[in-house]
Amino acid sequence: MTPASQLRTLIAWACLLEVRAAKPGNVHPDARFDDLDWLDFVRSAHAIAPVLAATADRGVGAAVRDAVAATRQVAPSNTNLGIVLLLAPLAAAAARGNLREHLEPVLAGLSQHDASLVYEAIRLAQPGGLGTVPEGDVAAVPPGTLREMMQLAAHRDSVAAEYAEGFPLTLDQGVPLLEARWPASLGDPREAIIGLHLELLARVPDTLIARKCGPAVAQEATNRAREVLALGWPASPAGRAECHRFDAWLRADGHRRNPGTTADLVASSLFAFLLSYPDRIEALPPGWFDELAPTFPIPARGQSAFPPVPPGCREPSSN
Repeated sequence: MTPASQLRTLIAWACLLEVRAAKPGNVHPDARFDDLDWLDFVRSAHAIAPVLAATADRGVGAAVRDAVAATRQVAPSNTNLGIVLLLAPLAAAAARGNLREHLEPVLAGLSQHDASLVYEAIRLAQPGGLGTVPEGDVAAVPPGTLREMMQLAAHRDSVAAEYAEGFPLTLDQGVPLLEARWPASLGDPREAIIGLHLELLARVPDTLIARKCGPAVAQEATNRAREVLALGWPASPAGRAECHRFDAWLRADGHRRNPGTTADLVASSLFAFLLSYPDRIEALPPGWFDELAPTFPIPARGQSAFPPVPPGCREPSSN
C-alpha cells in the first residue's frame, strides 16, 4: 500500500516533470499556447494532487470530477483532463498495494455512476476536438459502466484504450522506456522525458491530433517522431535539428497539432515509474527546480523523497 501522502507527492512530481521537459509541440517553460503557459500546469498539478491521492476513498468517478473542478479554479482552460483520467485508477490501485496486481480489480469495479461523474468532468473541462458520437456521447447519460464507455471510445482515444486494455501503454511501454532512459545516476531527467515522449509518439499516433486534424495528420506526426529518433536524437546534430523542425511543425496551424494525449501518457508513465523508483526524485540535484523553490522544495540529500506538497501555488520569484 502506498500512503496518500506519498501518492500526493508522486502525482505532483509526475505532472511537474512532464511540463518541465521541453517536449515537441507541448507547453513547457520556454513555450506557451495563446491561453496557457507552463505555470498554469504547475498550479493544476498542485490542485489535483491531493484530490487524486484520495481516489481509493472517493472512487474514480468522483476523484476525476473533483480534480477537474479543482483545476478550473486555477487554470483558464483545460490543462490536464487526460492526466486526471489516467492517474485516478492508477492512484486507486497503488493505494491498495501492488499497482499491477490491483489495477484490474479497480477497472473491473468501475460503475455507471463513475461514468456519469466522468462525463460531468469532461463537460466541465471542455477538451478540444471532442465532437459527438452516436453511442456513449458525453452530452448524454452513459448507458453503461465507465469501463464500458471507455471500451466504446478505445478505437479513437488512447486514454480510453488504457482503461479498456489495462494500461498497456503506461505500464508495458512507458515505464520500461523510462527505466532505460533514466538511470539512478542521471542528474537531469528532462532529456529522458523528451525521449519517452518521442518514443510513445513514434509508436502510437496521438489521438488528440487525430480528433482535431484527422488520422493522416496524426500519422504524419508519428512518422516525424520516428525520423527524429532515426537521425540519432539527442546525440547527433541531425537528430537535434530534425527535432526542432518537428517542434515547429507541431506548433504551426494554431497548435492544432499539439500531441496532448501523448503528453498525458508521459505523465501517467512518470507516475507509475516513480512508484517503483522514488529515489529518482531525491537524486535530482539541488537547484534543479529553483524556479519553484517557494512552492515545491527539493528534498536535501538524505531526507525523505516525499516532502510535503503545499496546498497553494505561487508563481516563482522574478529575483
